[in-house]
Amino acid sequence: MAWVLKIDDATIESGLVHDFDASLSGIGQELGAAAYSMSDVLALPIFKQEDSSLPLESESKNPPFQYVLCAATSPAVKLHDETLTYLNQGQSYEVRMLDNRKPGEIPELTNKMVKSTVRVVFHDRRLQYTEHQQLEGWKWNRPGDRLLDIDIPMSVGIVEPKTHPSQLNAAEFLWDLNKRASVFVQVHCISTEFTPRKHGGEKGVPFRIQIDTFAPGDAGDYAEHLHSASCQIKVFKPKGADRKQKTDREKMEKRSAQEKEKYQPSYDTTILSECSPWPDSAYVAPNQAQLSPTASIQDTQKWLLKNRFNSYTRVFTHFSGSDLLKLTRDDLVQICGPADGIRLFNALKSKSVRPRLTVYVCQESPQHSPLLERHTPSENVYHALYLEELTAAELIRKMASVCGLPLGTINQVYRQGPTGIHILLSDQMVYNLTDESCFVINTVKGEVLFFFLFFFEGQHQQHF
Repeated sequence: MAWVLKIDDATIESGLVHDFDASLSGIGQELGAAAYSMSDVLALPIFKQEDSSLPLESESKNPPFQYVLCAATSPAVKLHDETLTYLNQGQSYEVRMLDNRKPGEIPELTNKMVKSTVRVVFHDRRLQYTEHQQLEGWKWNRPGDRLLDIDIPMSVGIVEPKTHPSQLNAAEFLWDLNKRASVFVQVHCISTEFTPRKHGGEKGVPFRIQIDTFAPGDAGDYAEHLHSASCQIKVFKPKGADRKQKTDREKMEKRSAQEKEKYQPSYDTTILSECSPWPDSAYVAPNQAQLSPTASIQDTQKWLLKNRFNSYTRVFTHFSGSDLLKLTRDDLVQICGPADGIRLFNALKSKSVRPRLTVYVCQESPQHSPLLERHTPSENVYHALYLEELTAAELIRKMASVCGLPLGTINQVYRQGPTGIHILLSDQMVYNLTDESCFVINTVKGEVLFFFLFFFEGQHQQHF
């Protein structure tokens, strides 16, 4: 026997509505104004999981140093592009050198000075490849001028500023981390000097101001790289940068609010961003040791630090010299990236490049010179001098090393000329010396005089 329950549609609908109303009756009471708390909502596991994946501010790594160029950035730069700063030719601009180290970070720098090299270089990769030719052309058109100078009277907290005649675009100085330090730089080249066409109205090429900082080593040199940073600039004729900045600002004011959101605001100062260290000169000093296959793990770590591969010491923690030399170019590129990988491969495999000038010198027995009485080398023994810079100061320094003399004891240096005349040594003279020439060093009456004797081919001699 079967029972059939008949319920009309209206009764079913009214029952469902009643049940639904009852299920919602407590919501308003549970989430009243007094009971609602945003902190309770954020404490839910789902929010905790998302929040834990965000990097904490304290965990972000700050660079040990920071350099601030006191010049305003352009407002006509899009959001995700690098900042651009306009400078006037020959005007002094302050660069603040800031020590951002945390307490206990890099303790070996305590109470020590560091060396920084500031240089102006090309921003475009195409011009970087032909930098030597570009700078030689600039030097030919503007003899005696430099691309970059330090305004020493205005600079604060720097010591021993130096410029090298062979590096017209760079200068170096020492600064104390415990004191305020600011270096004032002057850029003498303008961006339109390196454009291919010069008919007026050309768009000038951008430059970069880069600063590399080094720590003192055990031998007293500054070879250990610490930090590098750079920024993009354009250089105009005097007051041209101010006009360009004003023009960019007026253009941005004419744009709509929606278009302005796509551009960066203009900042009063320019912060240099971290970058790779600028490669050294092509010539590698003869005393710079290559990595030996028998080098221990500790020696390999020291070699990496000395050659500015600080960021990869952890990667190669357990590598000996033999292990590192077995890596191929592709292996190093995959581990270190294209730029540093190729640089590391060249440092491991390449040989030293020839110096700019090689001369051979022989020291004769001194005459009436009590300063050199203890130096009696063989008359026919020559020493090879490898000059990295074609300057008189570089040659004198090498000569002093051969003679075993303190550099400060050498007052005048001469070259023996025609009919026995004495010609004062100069940078121009060194620049015009023939490669692999032979000379004799002699002294007279206690004043160190260098009488150079040149040997021509065919074994005959002639004095200069």
